[in-house]
Amino acid sequence: MKSMIRDIGLAGQGHTKINWVKEFMPVLNTLNAEVSAAKPLAGKNIVITMHLEAKTAYLGIVLKNAGANVVVTGSNPLSTQDDVAAALADQGVTVYAWYNCTAGEYDNFLHQALDSQPDIIIDDGGDLVSLLHGERSELAGKILGGSEETTTGVIRLRALAAEQRLKFPMIAVNDAYCKYLFDNRYGTGQSTWDGIMRTTNLTIAGKTVVIAGYGWCGKGVALRAKGLGANVIVTEIDPIKAIEAVFDGFRVMPMAEAAAYGDIFVTLTGCKDVIRGEHIKRMKSGAVMANAGHFDVEINKADLAGLAVSTRVARKNIEEFVLENGNKVYLLAEGRLVNLAAGDGHPTEIMDLSFALQALSAIHIAQHHHQLDNKVYTVTPEINARVAELKLKALDVRLDALTAEQQHYLNQA
Repeated sequence: MKSMIRDIGLAGQGHTKINWVKEFMPVLNTLNAEVSAAKPLAGKNIVITMHLEAKTAYLGIVLKNAGANVVVTGSNPLSTQDDVAAALADQGVTVYAWYNCTAGEYDNFLHQALDSQPDIIIDDGGDLVSLLHGERSELAGKILGGSEETTTGVIRLRALAAEQRLKFPMIAVNDAYCKYLFDNRYGTGQSTWDGIMRTTNLTIAGKTVVIAGYGWCGKGVALRAKGLGANVIVTEIDPIKAIEAVFDGFRVMPMAEAAAYGDIFVTLTGCKDVIRGEHIKRMKSGAVMANAGHFDVEINKADLAGLAVSTRVARKNIEEFVLENGNKVYLLAEGRLVNLAAGDGHPTEIMDLSFALQALSAIHIAQHHHQLDNKVYTVTPEINARVAELKLKALDVRLDALTAEQQHYLNQA
């Protein structure tokens, strides 16, 4: 299969990026050495739909070295890095992706990838699964299983499973301890602010930041905002998460109230219309809106455009909207994932954990698919522990071990 990329001439730059992240992904490096010898995925076709930057590329290379025929597409039109796509294609992985693709091109890339008739899929947000349960359902019977990277995608999977419509087993990698405790919290926490600060070049200290959603991603972004010196307000619909935010030292209030206070708004809910017209009207001039949820539906862009008397590109990845009252509000990265559309995504060491889980889950499916029903599974305790142990070893961190007496004490009736 021939790749569809922007420019193979960019491969050299992409190789430099991939080689950099490899230096800081010791868990994947260990797995790469193991699977390159054992070839546990020999003959398997794997389609990966993820944010196509250097860390994802290295995952694709590891799976290829494990013996798989690998096809990669981007999961967001603005997060694909053309030089990385070129480097990946240069290393024998089929790539269908380029930066800023149209909606039609994006759909075509997904279809081209599925034309490879995958045995295993690695999804990010659920677009592959959606196609395999809709337009490309003829391929579903060949799928041995797959894995999902995001909260949004897992929500979609569980909805299919609840309706007994899921056509193949899926592993919710997002729900693994070594994923959400680190990727969602520390990864999103850092990369979201990387994207916002790189894009705006504004100070965070002293500003009021409104965090919509206090799941693990929201916790991470709120914690980093606090560390940067911001005053943090949290909006929530879940009373337990709301009281947790209060105990963590943050103010909690409805978005209708918070809208008047915020200097920077970050949405991380997985839901739509979290910020809409009624909220935008209350914002102060200069308010900045960014989204770190998977889809660009959390900030209602139609409402925003409808309220504006004029718009312009104020800076790369920043749109300015002038409202009827003269206030100017700003939207970053078209309301798409700000940490990827306007940044490099999560830190390399964090994705080392997540992508090790993905690689081991793919191998688990290849080896145990005959034992799996068409359900949503969690990552096995053995895989979680293996990833954690490899990371601790790389960090030169050692643990205590129970004595025989302690083991007896803990297991007595």
